[in-house]
Amino acid sequence: MPELPEVETTLRGVSPHVKGQKVIAVCVRQPRLRWPVPDDLQMLQGEVIESLQRRAKYLLLNTKKGTVIIHLGMSGSLRICAQETEPGKHDHVDIVLDNSKLLRLCDPRRFGSVLWAQNVNKHPLLRNLGPEPLSEVFSANYLYEKSRNRKVNIKSFIMNAQVVVGVGNIYASESLYMAGINPKNLAGRISLKRYEKLVFSIKTVLSLAIEQGGTTLRDFVSADGQTGYFQLKLSVYGRTGEACPKCQTPIKQITQGQRSTYYCTVCQK
Repeated sequence: MPELPEVETTLRGVSPHVKGQKVIAVCVRQPRLRWPVPDDLQMLQGEVIESLQRRAKYLLLNTKKGTVIIHLGMSGSLRICAQETEPGKHDHVDIVLDNSKLLRLCDPRRFGSVLWAQNVNKHPLLRNLGPEPLSEVFSANYLYEKSRNRKVNIKSFIMNAQVVVGVGNIYASESLYMAGINPKNLAGRISLKRYEKLVFSIKTVLSLAIEQGGTTLRDFVSADGQTGYFQLKLSVYGRTGEACPKCQTPIKQITQGQRSTYYCTVCQK
């Protein structure tokens, strides 16, 4: 599914066309997404979208009356279209703007969502989330203190959205490789010094991925219709049996928490 860098790329793509625009209509062609599109979404009509932001993998469109919460699911994408653009089979929701454009959600698998919240900070999907990984709050000291007495493996730990948001499977594997940490190590046994390397690696990997447009896996397409290409620079993810870029040892694949993990048995201790 689209991960944090892909969602951030989408945010940056649609923001210039949406921010400050008045909503003149909301068209819901298919309300049966991951959660039903609420009738309350019609409250958006007549409102000005004052700001857009990303929280974890959610896109937030903020108005004075409330906030639209959008999740792209497994294969969703947001596009800016001219108002006269005919919808396709999987174009389920349009937010029509007063600048002759519309924001369109395309979601072939319908695992995405479009919700409405009058107090977004108290919404059950958002209220218990951990800090953003690129924020100052997310630090080595924070992660070290959060991990004490935790017996979960470090990869599952950093993928827990209540610990830190947005470190999905791809970026967890890549960050642990950059930090030289074995994904099977227990979170509670990792030293502060090693957490310093890990936090630096997470921030670096995510920043690079955002800069390069995200990671193309399966169906992700950004707001301008272009696929991301960070996958061209992946060091371990999806490279089972290929040579480690550092030591030439074959990359190993294991399963953790029902997700594939990729790492180097020599470089990651």
